[in-house]
Amino acid sequence: MRKYVIMGVQGSGKSTQATMLAADLDLAHISVGDIFRWHVQQHTKMGAQVRRVMAAGELVGDELAEAVTAERLSQHDWNYGFVIDGFPRNRRQAEFFLESYDIDGVIQLDLPDSEVRRRVLARRLCSGCGMDYNLIAGRPAVEGTCDVCGGTLVTREDDTEEALAVRLRDYHEKTDPVLDLFRRKEYVATIDARPGKAEIQQAIRGSLRLPPYQPAAGQ
Repeated sequence: MRKYVIMGVQGSGKSTQATMLAADLDLAHISVGDIFRWHVQQHTKMGAQVRRVMAAGELVGDELAEAVTAERLSQHDWNYGFVIDGFPRNRRQAEFFLESYDIDGVIQLDLPDSEVRRRVLARRLCSGCGMDYNLIAGRPAVEGTCDVCGGTLVTREDDTEEALAVRLRDYHEKTDPVLDLFRRKEYVATIDARPGKAEIQQAIRGSLRLPPYQPAAGQ
């Protein structure tokens, strides 16, 4: 059983790399951000709370993040392990996490703040089905329209210069100490998040001593 954590600032490709790793190794991909976004899209009580926090450019509180993560992991649908992104984001969450799970590796996707801004401000979200787009590398066939459902593409409420500045500051202040904690346990593999996604995935595999990534035909 393998258990991995992927860390990195927004726009670093955590979800993409976690998805690729999970699919190949038959791991459960647990994205705390996706769980919160689902609640927002479904207009649940939690979603309303999360939406207010996101609109202010802030991070969801520790207790809510811990509760959501614990509930998801309690489903035990991860027979061969899991790869989690979006958690832990601060020292308290890391200590909570390490008390319950033996981690095999932490992947830090390293991306300069200037590149983070370029990527994040180019993100779009389908207002219909929730499909993610990035206007730098993944433009839709028809501008402003989702390829999947034909819905209108919108900018996420928290993808503004002001909100991003808050998130970057919070990330460095709160997440850097988490990485230091993991490094003391020799868990962390730092990966340059600037190359293409296949190259990044290959670097992750090499650092974790996993079988090389084999892209599907046509990728």
